[in-house]
Amino acid sequence: ADEFNWESHDLTETDRILLPILLSWIRSRSPASVLDLGCGNGALTNELAKHCQRCVGMDISRSGITLAKNRYPSHDFLLADLQQPLPKMQCQQFDCVVSIEVVEHLLLPRQLFARARESLRPGGELILSTPYHGYWKNLALAVTGRFDSHWHPLRDYGHVKFFSVSTMTQLFEEQGFEVTDIRFVGRFPALARSMLYRGRLRGDSLPISPAPA
Repeated sequence: ADEFNWESHDLTETDRILLPILLSWIRSRSPASVLDLGCGNGALTNELAKHCQRCVGMDISRSGITLAKNRYPSHDFLLADLQQPLPKMQCQQFDCVVSIEVVEHLLLPRQLFARARESLRPGGELILSTPYHGYWKNLALAVTGRFDSHWHPLRDYGHVKFFSVSTMTQLFEEQGFEVTDIRFVGRFPALARSMLYRGRLRGDSLPISPAPA
């Protein structure tokens, strides 16, 4: 495959599991503008748009962006590569960045945080989820022989990074975000399906280097 292919307009199973906590966090802050980094087919972007004045979806997948534009023509969707700086017109335009089950697909995960910093206004918020990996969960996967079915080694554009609480917290702090909340979602904490992070952009965060307009 030459991209992460999307064929369905529906929310993913993980989206549905994460949505109650995600929307409760969005409503608690009432951001005027939200950027959905790695928006896929746009279904989650559409849910987020119900709780803010402006919601923009961004993804590198042409099939995802095509589905999103066709299904939700009232929202803005951008075909963009997270490896490249954002256009200047998108910098410091958002109160909140949401990125659901994206960072584990990136060989260079710090680039997602760079795009979040570029897009956020001072004091803005990053909400991010990724599959949870910890000692007991990995032991359970090994004992039950489910490593292959869980890690999808044969899937094009599949998971290439596997985060624990320690490593994801370190990444947030290193990249200029103060972690304000962590939730474990699906099953129970030791065997959680995903972890949902919430962090606020610090005033001393790394500088923004936007692309030319």
